[in-house]
Amino acid sequence: MQRTIKLFTVDNVLKFKEHLLLWSQQFETIIWLDSNNYKQQYSSFDGCLAVEEFTSIKTDYVTAFEKLKEYQTITEDYIFGYISYDVKNDVEQLSSKNFDGLDFADLYFFQPQKLFFIRGNIVEFHYLKMVDDEMDSDFEDIQKYKNPKIQKSENEIKIKLRIHKDEYYQKITKVLDHIKRGDIYEANICQEFYAENSTINPLEVYNHLNKISTPPFATFLKIDHQYALSASPERYIKKEGQKIISQPIKGTAKRLLSKIDDEKIASDLSRDLKERSENVMIVDLVRNDLSKSAKKGSVKVEELCKVYTFKQVHQMISTVVSEIDENIHPIDVLKSTFPMGSMTGAPKVSAMKIIEDLEETKRGLYSGTVGYFTPNGDFDFNVIIRSILYNEEKKYVSYSVGGAITAKSIVEKEYEECLLKAKAMKYVLLNSK
Repeated sequence: MQRTIKLFTVDNVLKFKEHLLLWSQQFETIIWLDSNNYKQQYSSFDGCLAVEEFTSIKTDYVTAFEKLKEYQTITEDYIFGYISYDVKNDVEQLSSKNFDGLDFADLYFFQPQKLFFIRGNIVEFHYLKMVDDEMDSDFEDIQKYKNPKIQKSENEIKIKLRIHKDEYYQKITKVLDHIKRGDIYEANICQEFYAENSTINPLEVYNHLNKISTPPFATFLKIDHQYALSASPERYIKKEGQKIISQPIKGTAKRLLSKIDDEKIASDLSRDLKERSENVMIVDLVRNDLSKSAKKGSVKVEELCKVYTFKQVHQMISTVVSEIDENIHPIDVLKSTFPMGSMTGAPKVSAMKIIEDLEETKRGLYSGTVGYFTPNGDFDFNVIIRSILYNEEKKYVSYSVGGAITAKSIVEKEYEECLLKAKAMKYVLLNSK
């Protein structure tokens, strides 16, 4: 599918981003990706917006990857979308029977009519030929776009826990029993916080969450009445030509006000044996996943257990890379690595079975991934964590958090880590307009 490309220069990039996202709200389908100028390796752009579907695919997990492969191959264009965690059921003989208050489709991708890339102070418009006569007028409209008056919600959001503290302790104790028996080495156990009969302003909530977190893989997703408002710090997987990059996160420490104390806690995290063992186990799992599609001997660990600092937390991140043959289909790379090891455990299939048994909520889009394919088959996908999910029709708001449980885990500390990860989402829900 041919696109017309036109470049525009903007004086104030932050202001243009703000106006662009406001302008996008008129469309039923939106995916906005923002790197927040975080100095990350392998970054492709500062911001990207895809709006207004021309073609799309929406499906449940049954043969989801085959359907996506056919759609991506035939389209030969940019496509944007998500793969929910429950597409694991297409990869392995698994099921998802827990409660689902959000009702996202298992997989969704669309071919946008209008696409924007921001790099420095240059904005690239990539429009399908059918709408390319709107480029100049859209650029003018975006620059002067004003926030429409939105009726403020009068309802008070009351956040509830799907799993209460004592029950969480019991569930983590069961995971530790599995580890002692040798069933698994590690499992990522998650819990949901939710609010019913609640109305939020998704854009206000996203902007607030993004402002206090400024992560490298922020996402605003809107598909009709369903939203994902994500402050994700984590890349799941990226393809650049024949190179594959995966950057799992395992290991978290809170930020402290004192610079000296903050630097010390980051340094302590880098040397923490329990946190490092968590990270190394997932690195081994990622190496194994990448080896399924890699050229022999090409899987390498570029960076191991490096601590990166974000506004809310310090995180331990590793970078694992591989090379693939030209005849490997990009969808096969995704299928052989999905779902990401950082959100499952090791061994992966055993961990996923235990996760399904112990968790109370179907994960859906949480711990799935949002991203895009380029026309030549490259891709980049994040991990949907630190995210608020919202079904506007059902007035259901949800955010989930989790942590990796290993033999060295202390139940009380794992619970504290969950509350730390949940802090930003809770704050913005209770303090946004």
